[in-house]
Amino acid sequence: MSFDRSIKIAPSILSADFANFGQEIQAIEAQGADWVHVDVMDGHFVPNLTFGPPAVKAFRPHVKTFMDVHLMIAPVDPYIEAYAEAGADMITAHVESGPHIHRTLQAIKATGKMAGVSLNPGTPLESIEHVMDLVDMVLIMTVNPGFGGQKFIHSGVEKTRRCREMIGDRPIHIQIDGGVTTETAPLVAAAGADVLVAGSAVFKGGAVDKPEVYGENIRAIRAAAEAAQ
Repeated sequence: MSFDRSIKIAPSILSADFANFGQEIQAIEAQGADWVHVDVMDGHFVPNLTFGPPAVKAFRPHVKTFMDVHLMIAPVDPYIEAYAEAGADMITAHVESGPHIHRTLQAIKATGKMAGVSLNPGTPLESIEHVMDLVDMVLIMTVNPGFGGQKFIHSGVEKTRRCREMIGDRPIHIQIDGGVTTETAPLVAAAGADVLVAGSAVFKGGAVDKPEVYGENIRAIRAAAEAAQ
């Protein structure tokens, strides 16, 4: 995948209709989604349970764009290979999920997949300063992970700005996950983010038999972000 800093909308299928994942993925892609974001939660690192490797493998044939798998699990290292084999294009691990984030990122790279590193709202950017040359993306959480539909934490805007400065001219994406709406997307886009995860804001009001609503929501978020870039 070639690198560019254009705005990319990555709907989180955590907000999709669980009985129709295949159709939901096809619908959001047809309506303009750039990436498909898969939130993996273990009920331990975060207070929720979602998708194991078999589910991700089942999603894969439906994803024609780019499948972005966000591992909110601890420990994370034992499961990297399974999610890689399930078909992830990028695997993102949390710096808080274990004591050796450098080793974790090396393990992701060893599978041939792109590597992301994620920071919870209370985790400082300094924690990833020495692994920046191993990552393809920094994911800045703008809610505490574990649930969809939470309110945006505004300190993430300044964190995004500082992250962009830290990246410099390196080809590293900045992804924002949590509370992304037409109101908050411009704030983080202006600060340097280029990949916006949106769950509720994309899926609200739509359905597999009403996919045009997904398109309206995606276009509205994209337009708001691009106007601020």
